[in-house]
Amino acid sequence: MTTLAALIEAARPRQWTKNGLLFVGLLFALRLMDTLALARAGTAFVAFCAISSAGYIFNDLADLDQDRLHPRKRRRPLASGRLPRGLAIGFGVLLLAIGVGLAFTLSRAFGALAVGYVTLSVAYNLGLKRVVLVDLFTLASFFVIRTVAGAVAIDVPISPWLYLCTILAALFLGLAKRRHELLLLGDSAGGHRQILREYTPQLLEQLITIVTASLIMAYSLYTFSAENLPRDHTMMVTIPIVIFGIFRYLYLVHLRDGGGAPEDLLLSDRPLIVTVVLLLVGAVAVLYTHIPGAA
Repeated sequence: MTTLAALIEAARPRQWTKNGLLFVGLLFALRLMDTLALARAGTAFVAFCAISSAGYIFNDLADLDQDRLHPRKRRRPLASGRLPRGLAIGFGVLLLAIGVGLAFTLSRAFGALAVGYVTLSVAYNLGLKRVVLVDLFTLASFFVIRTVAGAVAIDVPISPWLYLCTILAALFLGLAKRRHELLLLGDSAGGHRQILREYTPQLLEQLITIVTASLIMAYSLYTFSAENLPRDHTMMVTIPIVIFGIFRYLYLVHLRDGGGAPEDLLLSDRPLIVTVVLLLVGAVAVLYTHIPGAA
């Protein structure tokens, strides 16, 4: 039972919230009532949960020595020794096979995106995570692939604005995470993660400021400009919700020592949870009362 618990923990089910991006296409294409589309999106979600969990396991295997020196990551199953390496490798391969196999049952295009995600994950672990700025854009690309894959799974296009907002939001989270790591590890940060030697809190603060402003502007322009949205611009009512969510996250990062694990904040901070719920409810209300053309 202890080994099973370690396997589940190593798969990081809390991070499956990131795969919720696979349902964005379903929402904005007005397909929430389409049972076939729901089933396909659900299958896509399961496939990416398996693939991403395999990626987390192999990432932990690659960073084993560094994680053992980290004040928090050393508690992970592999770093702490609760999960044998051989068993972790076998479980990771199994998850990867299930995820990729399931992806190709949806379509070749979706399967290709799944393989692209895996390839990028391997490239990240082999070297991209040690290249300044490229590491951040690679992490952001994982989020974009999820968004694109969600649309491909149900065979609908999505406004380019959503892609732009996705990559900006991912950069925002990635920068906040790097800042948290720098401040948490202090002078020993470079010893725990080599790429941290290339960043300073001041640089990250400047980049966060730029990305935050760009994200708010991009989302605001999206609510006014996207062709799939209501012509009366009622989607703009969600702008204050998005801004509040961003401000709340910055508050947690700067004053509550948050940002190291975005999924934890999303699942534990009540104001942030309420903000996400309000955004979803607001988007559904606007889109499904106007019923514009397909996204």
